Amino acid sequence: MSTHRLYALPVDITEWKFDGATEIMFNWEYDDGSDALLDLYDKGKKQQWDASTRLDWSLDLDPDNPMQLKDEAISIYDTDYWRKMSSEERGWLRRHLQANSISQFMHGEQGALIATAKIVGTVPDMNAKFYAATQVMDEARHVEAYKRLLHEKFELAYPINKALKTLLEQTLSDRRWDMTYLGMQVLIEGLALAAFQSIRDKAGNTLAGAVNAYVMQDEARHVSFGRLALREYYPGLSDAERDEREEFVVEALYFMRDRFNQSEVWERLGLPADVLDAIHYNSKQMNSFRGRLFSRVVPTVKDIGLWGERVRKAFADMGVMDYARIDVTEQLANDGRVAEEFDKKMFVEKAIAAE
Repeated sequence: MSTHRLYALPVDITEWKFDGATEIMFNWEYDDGSDALLDLYDKGKKQQWDASTRLDWSLDLDPDNPMQLKDEAISIYDTDYWRKMSSEERGWLRRHLQANSISQFMHGEQGALIATAKIVGTVPDMNAKFYAATQVMDEARHVEAYKRLLHEKFELAYPINKALKTLLEQTLSDRRWDMTYLGMQVLIEGLALAAFQSIRDKAGNTLAGAVNAYVMQDEARHVSFGRLALREYYPGLSDAERDEREEFVVEALYFMRDRFNQSEVWERLGLPADVLDAIHYNSKQMNSFRGRLFSRVVPTVKDIGLWGERVRKAFADMGVMDYARIDVTEQLANDGRVAEEFDKKMFVEKAIAAE
């Protein structure tokens, strides 16, 4: 059955094609590569999971607040626009805002699926090819999980937004294997981890929280994959090559920081999108969220060695340099521990329901 009926905007005017130029790399040295990447590959094999069985899809979502998030998290909360809304309109707004966010997660995961499949073919290190193959399966599972959450529980979805579309196209259309790593494994995955965490830690609905927790467990390995590969490769770059990559990082992060909006939702509600986008951008909720976004990216960019004057100045201008002190290894390890805690919580809830 076609899922076009679930989309708040027509799919046929938002899907797109572009030339994902690439250079395929065969490697006949099968013992070639980093031992650390081989260890990560072993970990990736052991941590495969089934979205159909690990998650309890029998759990229901409240149509008026599917993920049970607090209204205070909505950027227009307590404004004149919010106060004038009826309870029905507020319920509609909660559902559509949440569906739009999860939709961008789903589309981003499809981008990651395509990017990682490309990495398998382009990366020269055999052990990196091994790990990337496990990530392809991870990304397919993530698309599946978010698709089921939207199509079966929300019964609503939004097409990809322009900002994410642009960043994905820039990442996937570059021929150089390390630029795919940098754009996807470091920037997009890093930004996504912060967004996933916001829902994982704040959702009152167990299913919604668990989907994000389990995806984050995988994504922590994916960011580690990018760190290991680029940390070994970037010291050998020329000054011009390093400068080009640092420029890409800075431009991409400014672009994403300034374009997180919900225009499609405001327009669907018949509200002035320009006015509400301005309220949204300047709200304390979005200021806090933008800060959290960089908590994942800043320490990783520093770790892989893209830490020239241009990057440091940009992070200082954004007010996020303090995140450079974060122990990224511990941060990612904690994502795995939280996922395991959700496993225990799901088990307990099933036991109580059985009783």
